[in-house]
Amino acid sequence: MDNIKHYEATSLDDAVSILAKGKGAVCAGGSDLMTYLKGFIVADPPTNIVDIKRISGLSYIKKDGDTLKIGALTTLYEIANSDDVKNNCPALAEAAGLVASPEIRFQGTIGGNICQKPRCIYYRNEFDDYPCKRKGESSMCYAVAGVNRYHSIFGLKDTCMAVCPSDTAPVLVAVGAKIVTTKKTWDAKDFFVIKGEQINSIDADEIVKEIQVPAAKKSVYKKFAFRKSIDFPLVSVAVAQTGSSAKVILGACFNEPYEIDAAEIAGGNFSEANAEAIAAKVDAKAKTTAQNKYKVQIAKTLIKRAILSLA
Repeated sequence: MDNIKHYEATSLDDAVSILAKGKGAVCAGGSDLMTYLKGFIVADPPTNIVDIKRISGLSYIKKDGDTLKIGALTTLYEIANSDDVKNNCPALAEAAGLVASPEIRFQGTIGGNICQKPRCIYYRNEFDDYPCKRKGESSMCYAVAGVNRYHSIFGLKDTCMAVCPSDTAPVLVAVGAKIVTTKKTWDAKDFFVIKGEQINSIDADEIVKEIQVPAAKKSVYKKFAFRKSIDFPLVSVAVAQTGSSAKVILGACFNEPYEIDAAEIAGGNFSEANAEAIAAKVDAKAKTTAQNKYKVQIAKTLIKRAILSLA
C-alpha cells in the first residue's frame, strides 16, 4: 500500500506549489483519481494528493458577452441543467448530461472530465501485468496485437491506440473553446493532445481554472455506448456551427478528438445529402483493425443523425 499525503489547498498558488514538489495529483471530484490509485496502475504513483475542492471562486457559470465562462470545479450536473448552457451551447449541456451516472455527475467536475486518464484496458491494468507506453514503462502498445475492439479507428499516434474518453472534449473542440490554466490559455484543439499518461498537454504543476465556451446555439452531441446510463462513449460526435463555419468532431475514436472535414455544412445547409457526404469521409480516413471496423459504421451513423438533428 502506498503512503499518501493529503493536502487541502487554500488557493491555486498553494496547490501549484505543492504539485511542484513532484509526485502530485489534483483531486476535485476524485471519481477518476480514486480508481486510478486503487488500481495500482503505475509503479510509481502520486503520493501528494492536492485537494482543490475548498478553493473558493472556481465553481460558476456566467455569461460574458457571447462567451460562457465555466469554473473548473463546476459539476457536470450543474452544466447539464444550466439554462445558460442549454441556450448558448446545447451540445455541452447534452454531453455533460450523458457522463456516467447521476451520482458521478453530482460529484464530477468539468475540470476533471477534461483531465481524466485513458480508459484503455491495458493502461488500466496493474503495472506489473501491462507496463504500457502510456505509463512510461515500455515502448509497447499491447492493444496493437491484443484486444483493440474499443480502440482508435484512425491508426496510432505516438504508438498508442488508446482513445480520448471525455464526453465534453469533442464539444469543446467543435465550438472552439478556450481552456484557462494556471500557466496559459489553451485552444481546446491544442489542449487535448496526449502527453504521457494524460489525455491533454498540461504540465504536472498546471491546473485548469476556467473553460471559456463561445456561443454555439446550433450545436449537438451524440453518443453511442453499450450501457446507456453509465458507460464511457464507444463513439461520440459533436457538431457545431459558429458563424459561417462548422465543425464535426468525433470522440472516442482516436487519441484526441478527431475532426472530419465539414465544408458541406459550413453555410448551415444541414441536408441529408450533405450529412451523407460528410459521414462518408470517415471511410477515407479510417485505419481500422479486424476487431474495431464496426466503429466506423457507428461513427458514420452518429454523424448523419447529429447533422440532421440541426436541420
